[in-house]
Amino acid sequence: MSRIGLKVIEIPEGVEIKNDNNKVTVKGPKGELTRQLHVDMTVNIDGNEVTVSRPSDNKLHKALHGTTRSLIANMVEGVHKGYEKALEIQGVGYRAQKQGNKLIVSAGYSHPVEIEQPAGIEIEVPANTKVVVKGIDKELVGAIAANIRAIRKPEPYKGKGIRYEGEHVRRKEGKTAK
Repeated sequence: MSRIGLKVIEIPEGVEIKNDNNKVTVKGPKGELTRQLHVDMTVNIDGNEVTVSRPSDNKLHKALHGTTRSLIANMVEGVHKGYEKALEIQGVGYRAQKQGNKLIVSAGYSHPVEIEQPAGIEIEVPANTKVVVKGIDKELVGAIAANIRAIRKPEPYKGKGIRYEGEHVRRKEGKTAK
């Protein structure tokens, strides 16, 4: 039994959903998202509620049931509220700046690292040690934030690097002299 798959998705005001042969389109105040879902899953839209059902208790269908429901729920929340991931940069000389559509990060390398801002994603730099990634697609926002973090992951000895806001980095004790 998929507990997540059985939950009903509430459609907020201002959001509309269309299902065309399991190609779900969600329109809202922030934008529009489209996703092709698995053929075996059935998406039912009645009024302001969406339910997902599966044809059998096959292991694959059980796995797809919760996943499909979560994907649709994330699309609804994305076009209604949007998603946001914040990153902190820690370290002497480590900083970020925005130039046009590019994010330029200085993270201790011999060259600054440039990241293009993809369509549908907004990258903001409120301070030179803080980067905020915003968008309506949860998967894309998380992927871009992970790519920025991968430039210089936080290291355990001094804690330098790029981390998610509020992320705890386990610190290690360095060498001790005799």
